[in-house]
Amino acid sequence: MTIRVVLADDQALLRSAFRVLVDSEPDMEVVGEASDGAEAVRLTREERADVVLMDIRMPGTDGFAATRMISADPSLAHVRVVILTTFEVDDYVVQSLRAGASGFLGKGSEPEELLSAIRVAAGGEALLSPAATKGLIARFLAQGDATDDDRDPARAQRLAALTVREREVLVQVAGGHSNDEIAERLEVSPLTVKTHVNRAMGKLGARDRAQLVVIAYESGLVRPRVD
Repeated sequence: MTIRVVLADDQALLRSAFRVLVDSEPDMEVVGEASDGAEAVRLTREERADVVLMDIRMPGTDGFAATRMISADPSLAHVRVVILTTFEVDDYVVQSLRAGASGFLGKGSEPEELLSAIRVAAGGEALLSPAATKGLIARFLAQGDATDDDRDPARAQRLAALTVREREVLVQVAGGHSNDEIAERLEVSPLTVKTHVNRAMGKLGARDRAQLVVIAYESGLVRPRVD
């Protein structure tokens, strides 16, 4: 199956470069180019995109707002957004995840990293560039603009629907571990892990693994490590 990609960036030269790169791959194609967030949302709907490469700083509707619009639309539940930006700073990473993005990648990444990111996102996995370390993500998600007393009570309550094993798997997902790694740690099969992940996503209303990470930290299930 061909991965349908929409490019959203206000710089035409960059879009052209990304198009050449993406279209060079036999398993993916660019189906639309947008210069602002509103156009990106429109093209995502019209072209039945699978993955959107979304810049943050664009005129009019920015990348965060466009990502939230895509994430909030039930008809676009299958779409995965990868934030692609020059400004690889910690707060942007957190805002990207909270907006519903499946990953965050710097524009300075190697071509193979970008292509891999598209495939990973299309497969429902979460991804972050090396510069966006797990420790920083954890600290910002847990402490960025909330204290222990004002965490999201609704999300914390929804955790009650999870089984003990689903909670264990969720903790491992929040640590950035793959299904194979979780399977080894919990001494179960990768298929069993996948089943638990899918059930947790359904119970918590998460679009993908990136959203599970956000819920795990914002609900207080997982706390940042202090090194």
